[in-house]
Amino acid sequence: MPGPVRWLVHPAAKPILFILLILPLVQLALAAVGDRLGPNPAEALIRSTGDWTLRLLCLSLAVTPFRVLTGWAALARFRRMVGLFAFAHGAVHLLCYALFDMGGELPDILQDIVRRPFILVGSLALLLLLPLALTSLDRAVRWLGGRRWRALHRLVYLAAPLAVLHFFWMRAGKNDFAEVAVYAAVLASLLGWRIVWHARQRQAARPADAGSARV
Repeated sequence: MPGPVRWLVHPAAKPILFILLILPLVQLALAAVGDRLGPNPAEALIRSTGDWTLRLLCLSLAVTPFRVLTGWAALARFRRMVGLFAFAHGAVHLLCYALFDMGGELPDILQDIVRRPFILVGSLALLLLLPLALTSLDRAVRWLGGRRWRALHRLVYLAAPLAVLHFFWMRAGKNDFAEVAVYAAVLASLLGWRIVWHARQRQAARPADAGSARV
């Protein structure tokens, strides 16, 4: 068994990944407790959790391409955890906005979501990720059936572009698009690869289907 594959299937691999994925939230919490978030702690919390949401969304979408290109099938066992942490960071991002930016006032929050398109788009992206997080357990796959479960989890292909659009509109006010361009390029590459891959899979399946029909 190749070295990387041996490490991927090691019993400690998932706990190590869990620690790595939760570390940004732990560091942020420690910085908040230690008053090390700078002159605007609320903005630091909101921005950091938003950045990590985008990073983990891109990472979760990168698992399958990297698995296919490397042949390391064991990578698939980590995709669910990465996706759950992307949702967790997004939920904390929304919570920080609601509590620290809007004072936890629900009427003001709802009014702000309707009034500002970039917040509406970000909220919609998180809302699309919610059913994915709720159906992440194996029993949900059995309950929904594999085909319906996979169809539901394709919502991530809509949620991720909405998250990038949310980031774009947020940065538009400051005319700062450098980071937005990086995330957009990464996401476009990942989604583009998926489109090509699925097209090739369908094309490869056609001769087999035609042959079985003739038999």
